[in-house]
Amino acid sequence: MDGIPREDHELSQTYLTFAKNEAAGQSTVYFALSSGIAYDPVLLGLIGELPLLKRQPNLVLAAARWHGAPLESYVDFARFVADHWAEVSQTILARSTQTNEPARCATLLPLLAQLPQPLALIEVGASAGLCLYPDRYAYSYSGTRLGDASVVFPCVTDGAVPDALPQITWRAGLDLNPLDVRDSQAMAWLENLVWPGQDERVARLRQAIDIVRADPPRILKGDLLTDLDGLIAQAPRDATVVVFHTAVLAYVSPADREVFREKMSALKGHWISNEAPSVLGDSPAPGKFVLSLDGTPVAHTGPHGQAIHWL
Repeated sequence: MDGIPREDHELSQTYLTFAKNEAAGQSTVYFALSSGIAYDPVLLGLIGELPLLKRQPNLVLAAARWHGAPLESYVDFARFVADHWAEVSQTILARSTQTNEPARCATLLPLLAQLPQPLALIEVGASAGLCLYPDRYAYSYSGTRLGDASVVFPCVTDGAVPDALPQITWRAGLDLNPLDVRDSQAMAWLENLVWPGQDERVARLRQAIDIVRADPPRILKGDLLTDLDGLIAQAPRDATVVVFHTAVLAYVSPADREVFREKMSALKGHWISNEAPSVLGDSPAPGKFVLSLDGTPVAHTGPHGQAIHWL
């Protein structure tokens, strides 16, 4: 994720990199706004007073939208944010980018389907738990339909299309700030995190929320280093334990990432990670995530589940 602020990275460069590597081709609005902020000393000054991780473009832009900032003109947007900075910054400090994109299941599914069934799923950084239900959705892999659910996630792939949905008998999540799928305000924030112009993502998000609300997941409040072992111990012994995460480790310090990697290498089960290339030291793929199984990269994926390119 190119929009994660770093101490050794100028804030203006963070916003330019986000615009170029993430927003370009995905959201013309976010491309224009993040590019504008990169050259705006007033907003850069305000944002620069926030704690490091709270300076993230995704979070700042989402908070501005939450309070009704105009998006059509950068001048109007910047004026609004500066004038309403007290409210916008309060939201930035209180919330986080818990983007719970259920379409990411399309990139996880091929790996899940090839593991010994049935599965016990544990998601680290689960947010509202929408990605804990890959067996409840339907998928279209380059035109090949899988599943009969009402919500369908299209995914372009150059191979390895599963022929059946995984069998999941147990599922649970871990998050520093779990979101309740039955909480309308929390779900409104998730919808607000979808980038402007991506109406199809909003529609699929709403459908996924409806599906998960019928059977809400168990998500514990906890840290991946101190609380994951206890959750793993609760998984049924007759199922294959699978710990997975997407766009989570960028928010963890490099030292703690290494501790987590060591923990996962000793896991009696399987570990699926779907993270930005820089997070685990994988090869560069601007604008893409690296999908790995048990620490070995197997594919580059679209951050929102759009595509899989197998390595």
